[in-house]
Amino acid sequence: MPRIPFRLPVPPVPALVRTPFRQLSAMRLLKGGRPTDLGRLPRYAGLFALGAVCIWTPIASYLATAPLRYTSSLSLILPGSGASASVNLDRIGQASSFANSPFSSSSVSPTETYKRLIAADRIRARAADSLDVPMSAFGSPRVELVDQTGLIHVSVTGGSPDEARNRGEALLTAFFEEVESLRDDEVTQRENGGRAAIEEYRESVLATRAEISRLQRETGLISAAQYTEFVAEADALSRQVQDLAAKLDETTEAVRALEVSLRVDAQRAAASLKLHADAEFAALAAEMSRQAAALAQARGQFGERHPTVQAAAAAHAAARSEATARAQRLTGLSPAEIETLDISHVGSRAGLLSELVTLDVERSGLAAEHAAFAARLKTVEARNVALIEPAARLEDLQRDFSVAEAVFASAMARTQTSKTDLYASYPLVQVLETPSHPEIPTSPKDKLAIAAGAAATIFLLIGLTLGWMRRPLIGRLLAERPATDDILPDAFGVPAE
Repeated sequence: MPRIPFRLPVPPVPALVRTPFRQLSAMRLLKGGRPTDLGRLPRYAGLFALGAVCIWTPIASYLATAPLRYTSSLSLILPGSGASASVNLDRIGQASSFANSPFSSSSVSPTETYKRLIAADRIRARAADSLDVPMSAFGSPRVELVDQTGLIHVSVTGGSPDEARNRGEALLTAFFEEVESLRDDEVTQRENGGRAAIEEYRESVLATRAEISRLQRETGLISAAQYTEFVAEADALSRQVQDLAAKLDETTEAVRALEVSLRVDAQRAAASLKLHADAEFAALAAEMSRQAAALAQARGQFGERHPTVQAAAAAHAAARSEATARAQRLTGLSPAEIETLDISHVGSRAGLLSELVTLDVERSGLAAEHAAFAARLKTVEARNVALIEPAARLEDLQRDFSVAEAVFASAMARTQTSKTDLYASYPLVQVLETPSHPEIPTSPKDKLAIAAGAAATIFLLIGLTLGWMRRPLIGRLLAERPATDDILPDAFGVPAE
């Protein structure tokens, strides 16, 4: 008897399409089948397989073909304090410069400025040129700002850790070079903008200086202070002339009083003192005195015609003639003036005559001094009157010159001090963290890709599950619609029963 092999019954594989598409209505496609109908399972399995292929094929291709990318990060910081400087130039002017804090203005943010500058094409081009790579291959850095701080985080990618770090260093170097270039350009533009004003100030100073020099040459007046000295000199001369006039009057009165007392003027008193100081004249005067005494004695004893009296008179006349001749030779006076002199011995009158001569000489000196000082005072006053307007004009010019010089010096000082204010428009920036050397690649991100594929797969399953169970859900919604329609009002506003 032939042996019949034993076979387990194999359930038939459900067909993917059990009903022709022509017999399917739109409502049938919308509502689907029963949840307990397992014949629909192959279609859902096929859809799941197709969706899984569509999800995981790109992910697998990305993970298999994407090159490794490494990210180097660096950090910059902007100090928040400002800086100020002040320069005082003695007797010239003052210059000051003040740099506000970079965060003092609400309209301009230095961090935003530097963020845009770091990502600028010229920075990337300069960094790419330093590495001898195309700018397109260099990529764009990622710049992040930390709110309420002065921190700037920059990230640069590369194919290797060294390449990423080198790109970060090249970007950092290009950034600082560009910032320095912008600061130099700002200083240059400031100098060019202030050069015209400085030249105008210089011309003003030179013009005022030339006008002052011209006025000094024409008038001989050096400064307004010199005119003040001239006025003080005139006042001193005026007081001195007044003092000399008072002293001259006093001396004149003393001379006049002595002349009245002695009944002789100063000139004859001087001549008398000169005569009696001569020994020969003194002898002649003594002889004349003896002859006068003998004549007087003879006249007392005899008459005028007596020979003794006539002999004495002749002797006295001869002695007087010799004395008069000697007096003429000594004094240079005429005979008539000699006759007015008292050629007799002066005796105790010598002191008074000497005082009279001394006071007369002093009076003459005071008169000459007074005349000289009066003439000088007149000249000085005339000069001061002539220099009133030039002195006022010179004072105005010197004041204008001082102001122009102060303005010019201050402008020059501001120009020089502005060179030190390099951080006015582009604040100081420092490297807080140098470009790092990454050890782990940041791209491709395997875990993130797998997590995304898993999430997509779960969402696909949820969608298929909802599609599997859509018939009872849709049926419930359709069953609730009449109940909802019953409470709608009719055309007259009355609810339907």
